[in-house]
Amino acid sequence: MTAVQANQTGLESIPALLARNASQFGDAPAYREKEFGIWQSWTWAQTLEETEALALGMLDLGLAPGDHVAIIGRNRPYLYWAMIAAEMCGAVPVPLYQDAVAEEMAYVLDHCGARFAIVGDQEQVDKVIEVQDRLPAFEQMIYLDPRGLRKYDHSKLHQYAQVQDEGRAKRSALMGELKARMDVLNYDSTCVMLYTSGTTGKPKGVVLSNRNVIETSKSSSEFDGLRQSDEILAYLPMAWVGDFIFSVGQALWSGFCTNCPESADTMHVDLREIGPTYYFAPPRVFEMQLTQVMIRMEDAGRLKQWLFKTFMEHARKVGPAILDGLPVSGMDRLKYALGELMIYGPLKNTLGFSNVRVGYTAGEAIGPEIFDFYRSLGINLKQLYGQTEATVFITAQPDGEVRSDTVGVASPGVELKIAENGEVFYRSPGVFVEYYKNPESTAGTKDAEGWVATGDAGFIEKDSGHLRIIDRAKDVGQMASGALFAPKYVENKLKFYPNILEAVVFGNGRDECTAFINIDLTAVGNWAERNNIAYASYQELAGHPDVLAAISSHVEEVNRSVAEDEMLSGCQVHRFVVLHKELDADDGELTRTRKVRRRIIEEKYADIIAALYDGSSEVSTVTEVTYEDGRKGSISATLDVRSAAVQPVAQKMAAE
Repeated sequence: MTAVQANQTGLESIPALLARNASQFGDAPAYREKEFGIWQSWTWAQTLEETEALALGMLDLGLAPGDHVAIIGRNRPYLYWAMIAAEMCGAVPVPLYQDAVAEEMAYVLDHCGARFAIVGDQEQVDKVIEVQDRLPAFEQMIYLDPRGLRKYDHSKLHQYAQVQDEGRAKRSALMGELKARMDVLNYDSTCVMLYTSGTTGKPKGVVLSNRNVIETSKSSSEFDGLRQSDEILAYLPMAWVGDFIFSVGQALWSGFCTNCPESADTMHVDLREIGPTYYFAPPRVFEMQLTQVMIRMEDAGRLKQWLFKTFMEHARKVGPAILDGLPVSGMDRLKYALGELMIYGPLKNTLGFSNVRVGYTAGEAIGPEIFDFYRSLGINLKQLYGQTEATVFITAQPDGEVRSDTVGVASPGVELKIAENGEVFYRSPGVFVEYYKNPESTAGTKDAEGWVATGDAGFIEKDSGHLRIIDRAKDVGQMASGALFAPKYVENKLKFYPNILEAVVFGNGRDECTAFINIDLTAVGNWAERNNIAYASYQELAGHPDVLAAISSHVEEVNRSVAEDEMLSGCQVHRFVVLHKELDADDGELTRTRKVRRRIIEEKYADIIAALYDGSSEVSTVTEVTYEDGRKGSISATLDVRSAAVQPVAQKMAAE
């Protein structure tokens, strides 16, 4: 059954879609979860029963229409059911990032006034208990995993299964009330509230209606021909809009199966076992997977390395053309087929991508080299551009029009326009209702005609209609010479190298660009092990002379590449520092979706930035860090400040 065939009247809420699915393909798998090494499965009919039982149980606990229900934990069917059950009751689900510290959770729980929280395990229970004295509206908590919680005060603490059992026992008494609440749900009812990552301040609660979620799910499913037989792996944070639209919106609209891995540690094994047909990941995941591939190849024998290099060079030349159905000579096709047998096929199987029919990356820009690598293997990886405020989709790449330098054309139902200052604006059925309790920010982001400011700078190509994003509008600037400064462009090129985990480029208003670089501990540690290099810490490895030399060669290679782009050649990196610690969300340097918080980094590491520009050969610094248990500490380091060769073309173009 296709999404087009599923278009029926009366489907104006997520619970209505669940009821439709249970009725039309009740015996088909809806959710799977791997636990203790074994996959468990629930059909759509079973999912409806489990969700209704939880909703009835929450009614019995006093959940009222309009209440906010916090959902905290890793991807599990039970927590997806909890979001649907909350809406069944007329309440609003509010998923939170499970790895957030208690202080971050306290802000969101207090801001939305959550009365209920449904959490995964003892760790999440403890976080909520730690801050509950600051949450005047908070009343009840429901937990999934009972381990470690036997001696806790259970006056307002309830086990998930027991809440369901109470709901089942009182079904006859409560079903009428639940049905009445579901009957009043419509397109304008709130479906979910998702908090932004907060790159420049406190997170904002983005209110999305059923209209936003269902219309976006419908049009995007039809755009890519998603079908009920598709399979996805749900492993990204449940608080992120991308996971919600794929694992809830599109899954319920199209009726495909959502698979939840056992843990983050088993994700890649579980990915191979499921073999999803529809796959989504932010660039960081693709970068990490490519790093693992490169590490394995470095450990391989000479013959395997030669075969890999030879066939990958051919794949980069003809793979994307074959994928897009473009003319390719018979000899090239034959060689590619041989590569599929020997290299590409086994590699896709190792990555878990053998069955991927549609793949997407979004969240931030992906490096062109990384993007082209996956497409050269024959993986139909595409880019989309979106925001929480758009219910994800603003642009997407149609099959046959996939390019690494654009984010595609306007998604179905989306209008685009570019302001005089280059900022991208959009209008669509997916445009959010409001920022919760923040009318000023709502008015500043969405105008009276429904146009939303993205905060990104870009332009629409006249011939193709494709949108090109340059960078965040607030990050795009000018060098002192007048040359364009777009840091993300250079950062993505640097992160293509397996040795580099993160990069932050500076240079706005300055004569030259400089950079902070984080090494990838897995990749560099593997290199150190192969070369019998001992190290006691991340800091020691990051400062090793051979590591610094390798990073220097990567920076200079990127400079040669950047010099070829006439518009951005002024962004070559002149000096850099390999940082003594990883940039970390717990330290406020990254968001929970791993976006760089540039202003915080600039303030926190002002002494290192100063050394990059004053000609110093080294800099001593003390940095505050946050440990896993929330305690604060500090680490001291003396860092080398390295210079990198730049191409003369940059000097020439800057002067023109």
